[in-house]
Amino acid sequence: MRVGFNPNKDKIKDSEDFFHQIIIPVYIPNNEDYFKDSFQILKYCLESLLKTIHEKTYITIVNNGSHFEVVNYLSELNKLGKIQEIINTTNIGKLNAILKGISGHDFSLVTITDCDVLFLENWQKETYNIFENFPKTGVVCPTPSSRSLKNYTYNIWFDLLFSKSLHFTKVKNSKALKAFAVSIENPNFYNEVHLEKYLTVSNGNFKAVVGAGHFAATYRKEIFEGMNIKHTNYKLGGDSEQKLLDIPVVKKGMWRLSTENNFAYHLGNVQENWMRETVEALKNNDFFAEKPIVLKNIQSSRFGYFIKSKVFAKIITRKKIWQLLLKLKGLSHEEAIKYK
Repeated sequence: MRVGFNPNKDKIKDSEDFFHQIIIPVYIPNNEDYFKDSFQILKYCLESLLKTIHEKTYITIVNNGSHFEVVNYLSELNKLGKIQEIINTTNIGKLNAILKGISGHDFSLVTITDCDVLFLENWQKETYNIFENFPKTGVVCPTPSSRSLKNYTYNIWFDLLFSKSLHFTKVKNSKALKAFAVSIENPNFYNEVHLEKYLTVSNGNFKAVVGAGHFAATYRKEIFEGMNIKHTNYKLGGDSEQKLLDIPVVKKGMWRLSTENNFAYHLGNVQENWMRETVEALKNNDFFAEKPIVLKNIQSSRFGYFIKSKVFAKIITRKKIWQLLLKLKGLSHEEAIKYK
C-alpha cells in the first residue's frame, strides 16, 4: 500500500547546465583474443575524452555486458563524477545501446562514438565552428575522409552544384588519413589522389569536408526527434547505422560534414605505444562553452528529400556526368578517373 504523498509528484525537474551529451556503447566481454587490448583502448578513449571536453558535457556509457574489470572501472569514474551516467545491459548491440542512451534526455548536441576513439584537443570547438558556419549542418565528424563525398551527401551537391564554395582543396593532414586506413586494416583505402585533395564547402576562409563517418560524430538533437526506430535486430552492422545515423540527417534537410583537420584517431583493437604517448601529451581543455550554440531551424520535406537524394543522385552518379562534375569542382581529368 501507499502512505502519504510523494514529495516529487508534479514537480518540474531542476534545470541542468549540460547541453552536449556523449554516448559511448561499450562491449568488452573478456580480455582474450580479439578483446585482448580492448580494456586499455577504452581507457585511452575515456582519458582523452575527459582531457578534451568542456564542463557542460554529459557522458553516458552504455555497458553491453562487459566483464567485471570494465564494470568496476566505469563505476569508479561514475563515483568520481567524471562520467554522469552508466546504463548496464546485456549485449543488446551497438545501435540498441545508442537508442537507450538517447532516451530520457534532451541535449542540444549528441555525440555518438565507439569506445576505440582517441579524441584530440579542440575537437569540440572545431565541431561547433562547423555548426555555426554552416547552418544546414546536421552532423559533424572530427575525422575527415576523402572518400565521403558520395555518402548521403547529394543534398549538398544539389544545394551547391554551381557554387564556388563547393570545391576540391588540398588535404590538410594526409598522415591522419593514412592512420585511419591502417586502423581499419586496409592501408590502401586511400589512393594518391585521395591523399592530396578532398571535397570541401567554404564560408569565407573557413572550410569543412563534405560527408561524415559515424564511428565518432556529433548530431543536432533534431535528428533523433520523431524517430520511428525503437529497436534493431542487428547487434552490429547491417543497415541499422544507415537507418539511425545517416538517412535521418538527410531527411531533415541537413548536411553531413567533417572537420578540415583531424581531431580524433580510430584506434582499433590493438594498443600501440603512440596511443599512450598521444594521450599523455594532451593538454587539459581550456575551451569553456558558456551556453549552447544557437542552431537555426532547417525546413525539410519528403518531396525535397526524394528529388535531391533519389532523382538527382541517380542522375549525377552516372559515370560520365560524375567525372564531369569532379572536374567542374577542381580535379584534373586524370584525377577524376582515379577519384572513386
